[in-house]
Amino acid sequence: MQDEVELHAAHGSIAPELEAEFPGLRLLWVTAPARLRPSPNEVKGRLRELPSRYRGEYVVAMRTQPIPHAFRAFFRQIGLDPDVTCIPAEAAALERLLHGGFPSRNLIDDARLIAVVETGVPIWALDADHVDVGGLGIRATAPGDRLGSREPARPLACGRLVVADSRVIHALLFEEVSPDHRVGGSTERVALFAVRVEGVPTLHLEEALWTAAETLQT
Repeated sequence: MQDEVELHAAHGSIAPELEAEFPGLRLLWVTAPARLRPSPNEVKGRLRELPSRYRGEYVVAMRTQPIPHAFRAFFRQIGLDPDVTCIPAEAAALERLLHGGFPSRNLIDDARLIAVVETGVPIWALDADHVDVGGLGIRATAPGDRLGSREPARPLACGRLVVADSRVIHALLFEEVSPDHRVGGSTERVALFAVRVEGVPTLHLEEALWTAAETLQT
């Protein structure tokens, strides 16, 4: 076992105007020691068991289930078409149907996959060394904002919802993570974050984060 997982009890910050517009919007995050390495046999065994959760009839009915329905509704609220940009749980289900199972990629991605399949709540991972000690939050972009910190950083249009800290934007909400802030070969700690939307109980976010974080300790 690796070191004990560190749980940040406080939620991430949400910009006041977003709290008013999206009352259920929340961000939770944890940090955990982790390296980008092959998954051990125990985790690969869990991956082999996951496809049984995504049988054909369940996948067809998935979007009517409370958590997928809540994420689909929020996607539409922020201008994402969930039939074009799949919510992560549906993307995992599609992969299962196309490939018949879930191939192991690496321990961090496998931990994230296990979390979304078991809870319906997606998890994103950042190299924790790039995250300011003040923590993560969600805000809208302003003029001059860019994705990531490495030059030339990608400019962003105003009004995009992003995951950021006090210094830098790490990811577009539910979309792209900055390439220079993703986990990589030099990563020793990860910052795992989950986003709550209206209709998703906070308990499910906590479960998803702990599922991923504990998997990383395998």
